[in-house]
Amino acid sequence: MEISGIISAVVIGIVIGVLGRLVVPGRQRIGVLWTILVGIAAALVGTGIAAGFDVAETKGIDWIELAIQIGLAALGVAGLDRFKARR
Repeated sequence: MEISGIISAVVIGIVIGVLGRLVVPGRQRIGVLWTILVGIAAALVGTGIAAGFDVAETKGIDWIELAIQIGLAALGVAGLDRFKARR
């Protein structure tokens, strides 16, 4: 992976993490860094899932891939919030 790919994954991960956090109702007890890390992971895994379903490459904006990524980020944020609440 080239440096431009890594930088774009981080930027997209930040956006996906923030959108995932906005989807989860209520207040989350996780920090910004955790939100970014969850977003990056969700962006990478969501791209893999979209490629597996053959919906990663479409004309225009990849809405299905974006929905998968945001859904994964929301699950990650909610799961991490519950984990931190138990501690």
